[in-house]
Amino acid sequence: MTDAIDAAIASIDRGKPAILVEVVEVLGSAPREAGALMLVTDTAIAGTIGGGELEWRAMQRAREALMGEPVPERLQLPLGPALQQCCGGHVTLALTRLGPADRGRLGQRLEEWRQALPRLVLFGAGHVGRALVRAIAPLPCRIRWLDSRPGMAPAEHVADPAVVATEPSDLVLVMTHSHSVDLAIVEARLKAQDFAWLGLIGSATKRRRFEGQLVAAGVPRDRLARLVCPIGLASIKGKDPAVIAASVTAQLLVVLEALAAGQNLRSVA
Repeated sequence: MTDAIDAAIASIDRGKPAILVEVVEVLGSAPREAGALMLVTDTAIAGTIGGGELEWRAMQRAREALMGEPVPERLQLPLGPALQQCCGGHVTLALTRLGPADRGRLGQRLEEWRQALPRLVLFGAGHVGRALVRAIAPLPCRIRWLDSRPGMAPAEHVADPAVVATEPSDLVLVMTHSHSVDLAIVEARLKAQDFAWLGLIGSATKRRRFEGQLVAAGVPRDRLARLVCPIGLASIKGKDPAVIAASVTAQLLVVLEALAAGQNLRSVA
């Protein structure tokens, strides 16, 4: 959504004619959900409503409208033999010619959408943390990124990460430069239980050592099951920061889908 709306606002600011295409209803199987957006200008597109013949037809109609044809209020597109797509569902699209009056509405919609996104609180701005932020940036997730070391911008500097409170809906990832800092953050979060999912970078050996220290520090033993360590997909063994980031990002997507479906995250890897 953000690509299409950002492009829409930029088109309005430049005075460039553009059509915003939105999926407003889906019946049965379809490549995108209601609310998916695509911006169409005479030379470019931004965002996607699912690709394939569906998107191509929408682009054609939008560009016909940009050339002076009436803008169709709704496009009803069955995803079957007529579009050579085997999804089998039915998609309703709305096409809107944008003008200056739409700018405020689009900006408000974008801000509301962003605030509704799940939040990842990431402790650590080392090589893996930076690779992870790059990997997650295009995904539907807000990031609060923290590091205790000065000069690690663009991460937010906090002198003592362990005192940073999180929210019960937050996903929390701990991957700082220091095992003692990692331990302090994990201890604080397990005692407060102010998170939906808590991950810690490290090996099975690190987990065992931390478990003993956490229990000695007063963390109830039954809460240790809420700590995910090692993080990432077990089948991916690479240790390059970009590989670790891809593995952890895939794991976080599983967690986010489970969260959206109302599943118990304690059963999610």
